[in-house]
Amino acid sequence: MNTSDTRHTADVGAWFIGARGSLATTATLGIHALAAGVATPVGLTTETDAVRVDEFPALADIVVGGHDISTTPLEERARQLAAGGMFPAALVDAVAERLRETDRNLRTVPAMTATQQEEIDLLAADIVDFRERYDLREVVVIDVSSTEPLPPYHPGFEDDELLQAALTTPGVRVLPPSSRAALAAIAAGAAYAAFTPSASLNLPVLRDRAERAGIAYAGQDGKTGETLLRTVLAPMFTARGFRVQSWAGTNLLGGGDGATLADPEAVRSKLVSKNRGLHALVGDDVVTPLHIDNVPDLGDVKTAWDHVSATGFLGSRVTLQTTWSAYDSALAAPLVIDLVRALSLATRAGHAGVVTALGCFFKDPWGSDVHGFGEQTAHFVSWVHETAAAVAAARVAAP
Repeated sequence: MNTSDTRHTADVGAWFIGARGSLATTATLGIHALAAGVATPVGLTTETDAVRVDEFPALADIVVGGHDISTTPLEERARQLAAGGMFPAALVDAVAERLRETDRNLRTVPAMTATQQEEIDLLAADIVDFRERYDLREVVVIDVSSTEPLPPYHPGFEDDELLQAALTTPGVRVLPPSSRAALAAIAAGAAYAAFTPSASLNLPVLRDRAERAGIAYAGQDGKTGETLLRTVLAPMFTARGFRVQSWAGTNLLGGGDGATLADPEAVRSKLVSKNRGLHALVGDDVVTPLHIDNVPDLGDVKTAWDHVSATGFLGSRVTLQTTWSAYDSALAAPLVIDLVRALSLATRAGHAGVVTALGCFFKDPWGSDVHGFGEQTAHFVSWVHETAAAVAAARVAAP
């Protein structure tokens, strides 16, 4: 796909934070493979019969850009993932030129700047330039970067004036990379989703800025495997009146995520988000030990084991054991594409603020205390059709 073709057809920009990582590379390859007709949309919620609407941007109309600290060519990264079994090498061959074209849209995160505000301004300028070069209707920024340690508390997290003073003071480093990227999206007027458990917009002062900017946003921490299964099964126990005593889990993974989460500080936010929904569904008194272990030889395949112990009728014991194993980036990539399409729809509808209907995609959904997957999905389906109808009606009414 050459530049002129992309400029002609693109309506929506997907801007990935962590654009050369496993997840973003898989999502980018998926967009290109689906647009080229060399793959089928298995795993895409927005392509299911219950959800599909004409008002979603066509996959061929999405152009990809993004930021990363890495400079590894996207095609090379895709071939590495194919060699590890993530997807067939033939798919990389089929869309290699499209991957090389996307590489021209990827930007390196600026090196150490005098102030954090200077970095935010440079990041935002890259997003604005991307939108203007392709004359895009909207850009959706999705943070799919590695999980960060949670930042130490700073008074600026609660007060905008204090935060701005810190951001513009040379040498002061108060916000982590995910939050700086989120502020860049706000400054660029782009919709935003946090697919990681990092701080990102999950600071009161940053949420306030997003609300004032009027962007559509959603989060947090993509729900792809073990937590997805938990939020399907937990409502079953409560609906049938069982009393869950304990729900233990172990996650084994390698690759970049395994190495990142081997850091006790980085894994802390992940463990919190994975257990919060479970406690909301089965009660705070349930014992929920959870471990994430780095097993390098597993590569990008993640295996999760859960052991559930519950009390049933007349005090009888009920036990459930589950095993979930999959390429984690291949589970997450279609959800990222779904979020690009859903937030594009929200933006077209004029939605400002958190989009609670996207809670089914996240472990720790912003703006909602609903965690059961069935209820979340029903909300999403209704929202899609109501929002699409409003967009269609506005288009008809436009002169």
